Amino acid sequence: MLTAVIATRYVTPLREGGSLPGLMEADDLGTYVVKWRAAGQGVKVLVAEVVCGELARALDLPVPRLVTVDVAPELAVGEPDVEVQELLQRSAGRNLGLDYLPGALDFEAGADGVDPGLAGRVLWFDALVGNVDRSWRNPNMLFWHGGLQLIDHGAALTFHHNWPGARAAVGRPYDASAHALIECEPDVPAADAAL
Repeated sequence: MLTAVIATRYVTPLREGGSLPGLMEADDLGTYVVKWRAAGQGVKVLVAEVVCGELARALDLPVPRLVTVDVAPELAVGEPDVEVQELLQRSAGRNLGLDYLPGALDFEAGADGVDPGLAGRVLWFDALVGNVDRSWRNPNMLFWHGGLQLIDHGAALTFHHNWPGARAAVGRPYDASAHALIECEPDVPAADAAL
């Protein structure tokens, strides 16, 4: 069960990705990257975020803490960008928050510092959930306090957007050729044995 928090202040939009997530402060004194229920890709993307994020955590992979964030439409008033303001108003109610990691750096494919064991576990996990969005062009990983953090699992579990085709989708082989960690010599056999 995810912890529920109430948004107390809208800080700023994050202009990365198509869903325009926002940075918000909450009643638990935490700061969260909030993904909106009314964003273009809809609630199913948030479902994939929760399922994959919590599965990754259960597999001892590094992911930011997830919470639900209750957002009041009044918090949108101070946002000068009309598009963002409307998105916040349409997203009133429960949304998904990821713990904000201040000072985190974007992962760059080919970067040193990712152990082959961890790289293998991440690649194994991405194959399991069908995550097509951890490529060298868009790695969806951060370095924070010297360690890797996996973010943005909205493009995983794509079968749940088309249930009649789910059986065929999960049977397709995973193409890891463009995976962001492929140059780290991921130890997938060890991950397969351990996970």
